[in-house]
Amino acid sequence: MTDWDLVCGRDFAVPDGRDLDDLVAELAAALRDPDPAVRDGAPYVVLRTWIARDVIDAGRRAKLGAIMAERFTDPEIQARTFAPLVLDMIVSWGDFDPAWLAAFSAWYPAETDLRGYDATLGWLHAVAHGADLLATFGRHPSVDPASMLDLAAARLVAPTGHLFAEQEDDRLARAIALVLARPGLSGADALGWLEPVSASYAALPRGTTPAHASNSMRTLRALYVLLDTGIGPSRDAPALPQPHRDAVKARLAEVLAPVFQHG
Repeated sequence: MTDWDLVCGRDFAVPDGRDLDDLVAELAAALRDPDPAVRDGAPYVVLRTWIARDVIDAGRRAKLGAIMAERFTDPEIQARTFAPLVLDMIVSWGDFDPAWLAAFSAWYPAETDLRGYDATLGWLHAVAHGADLLATFGRHPSVDPASMLDLAAARLVAPTGHLFAEQEDDRLARAIALVLARPGLSGADALGWLEPVSASYAALPRGTTPAHASNSMRTLRALYVLLDTGIGPSRDAPALPQPHRDAVKARLAEVLAPVFQHG
């Protein structure tokens, strides 16, 4: 077993005498480990750094991406929810495979275990980790941004009994805002994804608000704020232009108006 803390301490140098393919396989296995100290610790940092530094080259990234795409059907929740983190690293570097997008698109709205944090497994964050990858795909030149907005809407209207508790709504709102800033997105596509959300509100029964509806309301409100204040691709980056900002804000207000509670 590799001492990944030692690798971090040595400026992420590849250990002498070790086969890189074996090391990448070990890192991939660590990113599905149920122990959060393994999965979310030094192996994650090493993998992210080796991808960013091109230590893990294009061929190995392609194989790693295929492994992560398969994990969207893994029986273990932590394997499914850490797969988008690794794919985000790879796609952010510039690699793309339509099979990765297809696997992600099938998993994201269908995932039923939406816990942000578990006392035993640690951070899971299916919605938040998926949102980050959704944003990266949505800004990739090989991906239709409207399809990622539709995917976000599908996640919002999917029934669940789980209330977002660990800023999943904020992360998904951020992803949507980043996709809305994609150059070339049409005005119709910037608004069209909201139609299924609006229809889901119209179908709500009187009385207690279902969890999925509460989640989507809070996500849309966060999106309104982000469109108003601006959002960049990273924390310190300048805000991206939002050519459809006013139209989307107006539509958000219309969609949310029927579900605001009045005293």
